[in-house]
Amino acid sequence: MSQRITLFVGLDVSDRYTQVCVLDDAGVVLEESRVATAKEPVLARFSHRPRTRIALEAGTHSPWMSRLLEGCGHEVYVADSRRIPLISASVSKDDRRDAESLARLVRSDPLLLSPIRHRGEQEQADRMTLQSRDALVQSRTALVNRVRGLVKPFGAQLPRSSTRAFTRKVRDHIPAGAKEAVAPLLRVIDALSEEIKLADRQVEQIAAERYPVTEQLKQVNGVGPLTSLAFVLTIANPHLFRKSRSVGSYLGLRPRRSASGASDPQLRITKAGDPWMRKTLVQSAQYMLGPHGQDSALRRFGLALAARGGKAAKKRAVIAVARKLAVLLHRLWVTGETYEPLRGARELVVAQ
Repeated sequence: MSQRITLFVGLDVSDRYTQVCVLDDAGVVLEESRVATAKEPVLARFSHRPRTRIALEAGTHSPWMSRLLEGCGHEVYVADSRRIPLISASVSKDDRRDAESLARLVRSDPLLLSPIRHRGEQEQADRMTLQSRDALVQSRTALVNRVRGLVKPFGAQLPRSSTRAFTRKVRDHIPAGAKEAVAPLLRVIDALSEEIKLADRQVEQIAAERYPVTEQLKQVNGVGPLTSLAFVLTIANPHLFRKSRSVGSYLGLRPRRSASGASDPQLRITKAGDPWMRKTLVQSAQYMLGPHGQDSALRRFGLALAARGGKAAKKRAVIAVARKLAVLLHRLWVTGETYEPLRGARELVVAQ
């Protein structure tokens, strides 16, 4: 028989300190205190307590803290505060009030917290590898743009080039007066390119050794080791979604709705969920619709939307393809089917 829980704790976590509120099963505040936000103090504070139901908000510290508290035998819920108006929309927020609100919600019904589940420590580390690579790519792009800007006052226009080949193609086109100033930036760009190559090999190794399902997803043209691994690590458990169509909404790629009477305006996407995964899917969609994309139902669908005219139509087409790509990847994951690029091509275009 499981031990009956009679203590309920809310934790409002910040970088230095965590505010603690403890309630009994009647809702009476037994304790208000704070503990340093570090593993040793938290472990000392909660390791010898009877089994307790604990709530904390999702944040930078919630992954390690939730794992630590669960390891102490407690029942832990990580709250999605964006979906809790009592906390996110409060006009009088403070640490004590938020900690008590979390404690009362977890005492009443943990589902009111819209709880999320963090990845395991290994999955979190693997995802960090992807995000580290993304930071390297962004830094290189920023430096490339900076070099292009620095030479313009000298009347120079550097030739077009991919970011990877930038230093090799532009070195001979940099004006003599700017070479000394630009040289350190070119060296850093080269160094970043080497680090990105190493990161790419690491991503391929992680995907092959720990996440073989990525091979199933890489059947889709435009989806490589990076996108497939990011998708697997973001979704984590594909069976949490009863329908593959739900994945697009989960990742914030579904348009907002504000229909009233005869009015049903076209609104921007919700941008709920993981912004980095959403950006990765959009980049894959841009490749699929670009000159190197292969013929497929998704490509035909996107090109048909883009052909309706205007810059906005092209943007909507990319988002729509990204949404359908998320649905397709989930479907391939859960079914193990062989991908047929042109399957349903006519239906996809007609449906829009």
